Amino acid sequence: MFKLSKILRTAVQYNASDVFISSGIKPTLRINGDLVKIEEHPELTKKMAEEYLLEIMSPDQKKMFEQTLDIDFAIDIETISRFRVNMFVQRKGISAVFRLISEKVLSMDELGLPQQMKKATTLKSGLVIVTGPTGCGKTTTLASMINEINRNQKKHIITVEDPIEYAHQNNQSVIQQREVGVHTHSFQKALKSALREAPDVILIGEMRDIETIQQAITAAETGHLVFATLHTRGCANSINRIIDAFPTEQQNQIKAQLSESLQAVFWQTLIKTKDGKGRVGGYEIMFVNNAISNLIRKSATHQINSVIETSSKEGMQTMKKSLTDLLEAGLITEENAMLNMPKEFEG
Repeated sequence: MFKLSKILRTAVQYNASDVFISSGIKPTLRINGDLVKIEEHPELTKKMAEEYLLEIMSPDQKKMFEQTLDIDFAIDIETISRFRVNMFVQRKGISAVFRLISEKVLSMDELGLPQQMKKATTLKSGLVIVTGPTGCGKTTTLASMINEINRNQKKHIITVEDPIEYAHQNNQSVIQQREVGVHTHSFQKALKSALREAPDVILIGEMRDIETIQQAITAAETGHLVFATLHTRGCANSINRIIDAFPTEQQNQIKAQLSESLQAVFWQTLIKTKDGKGRVGGYEIMFVNNAISNLIRKSATHQINSVIETSSKEGMQTMKKSLTDLLEAGLITEENAMLNMPKEFEG
């Protein structure tokens, strides 16, 4: 077993979401959003941190890490769990963050996702974006949506991930998972290749750059259902983020493409429950209708929140509505509701 095994086992035992290994501090867990040190463990020296972390890497990963000074990968530790790892170098030495990944892909119902989000899994084509801050469960939500398709539809699904977090088993669908750096050199190369591989559904782990965004939109325009993540707050902000990624002279074209290809945006965040024993999801839900499509085309995305507010019959809801419902149900405190409230709804 690895020297890290006891720490990682403790993380699983306490249902932590993340583990922090860094020289100069005790190993630290994130439990329900709070950082908690493992007090019985000594403070990690630079040498200890290196021993703990280099032990879990393959020779190829060590070589890449030496060249790039940071690396993402996933690891299965037998009898403990699967983890997504980001390893990097900082002032005091080598450090890493481990994200716990459930071995089971939970269903949308098991995650407690709003029922109307299932509509996105029945679409024939278009772009569906899950957005939110780091650590809010975007990857888990996307995995559950792919799982929903896999259980109920006969589709060819290709995923491009960095790294692969959830391992899907073929059910009704055929699923092919590719990891950047292991099975393909880049998101862009994998997406270009995917269009020749007769997919019905494409999952992109993250739209990180202009090339990946452009290829995601193109894939959605050419009859594929594309799922992807972004790091933004708010459905309207996600659209602005995509448009702003392009040079000014291309933005009108991208607005036109988005107005036709974008089907839905889901903004999610995780909020500590009132009893402090867990976290619950808050969700803003936007489906692109004619009104929103026109606002995208006309550069009036600031009006999108008003359309979401008045389109509950179409399954839409603002983050304000989601947080208010959680507050009224006694699941979160007023303080945490306000901390997560979008600025336009404060006061």
